[in-house]
Amino acid sequence: MSEESTAGPARPSGADRALVVGGGTMGFGIGWVCAVAGFDVTLVEPDPVRRRALVDSVQERAAKQVARDPEGPSTHELTARLDVSDRIPVTVPDGGWRVAVEAVPERLDLKRTVLAALAEQRPRLLGTNTSSIAISDLAADLDDPAALVGLHFFNPVWAMPLLEIVRQPSTPDAVLAEAYDIAARLGKEVITVADQPGFATSRLGVAIGLEAMRMLQDGVASAADIDRAMELGYRHPMGPLRLSDLVGLDVRLDIARTLQRAHGDRFAPPQILIDLVAAGDLGRKTGRGFHDWSTS
Repeated sequence: MSEESTAGPARPSGADRALVVGGGTMGFGIGWVCAVAGFDVTLVEPDPVRRRALVDSVQERAAKQVARDPEGPSTHELTARLDVSDRIPVTVPDGGWRVAVEAVPERLDLKRTVLAALAEQRPRLLGTNTSSIAISDLAADLDDPAALVGLHFFNPVWAMPLLEIVRQPSTPDAVLAEAYDIAARLGKEVITVADQPGFATSRLGVAIGLEAMRMLQDGVASAADIDRAMELGYRHPMGPLRLSDLVGLDVRLDIARTLQRAHGDRFAPPQILIDLVAAGDLGRKTGRGFHDWSTS
């Protein structure tokens, strides 16, 4: 594993390879579960500061994996499977890519640019981890738009069992079958949904989160009590405001605006969310959001 490598370490001939672009929380998680499943992974992150942090994250996650499963691959084996790179490889490796996944921020133009570059690598499966944008919109500029599927993972990827596969009306059965095979290889349970903005999970999850924010804004209860109500009353493992902090309030705001454009004002972001993002209070990653994370 190397921080600046563009080709990665020597890999076994014919080994399954995964290419993931975007070194944020989701991109790292997707790359990691692929490595644990035996893929040789290239994780692309152009930002040098984040790239250096990824190298540390790989080591930390490998140590935790070995502690959890001492009979499994060693720390050295796991870290050797995940190469952190500063760019998409110039040439396709021998044997090609089994899967290539875009996991960059929820901005249509950025995702389209990355997906066009990934399509040039001719992976057997081309996926996007978008949580809200219609797959057909992302695929519009591709030479083969029907080849793109939604592969919506959940955070933390190594702990959450669900993979939401989003199928366009034109998606060939063979492409969908390949997505199911990848999901099984990663140990994920699958739901398949139609290609509409927000799909199933984001529409439901964001609707609950936005209403919780409106309740807080209206003074119905504190953030802690709103979250506790859903945890104890509905057995949610995490309350909607705490979950929003974990996802990132900037991400939540982008998704809400995408869903508002697609489905109407029931997804309009509350002013409290807009204000927190404008103030730079984005949740756990900045130390403060609806909750105080400074000591976490």
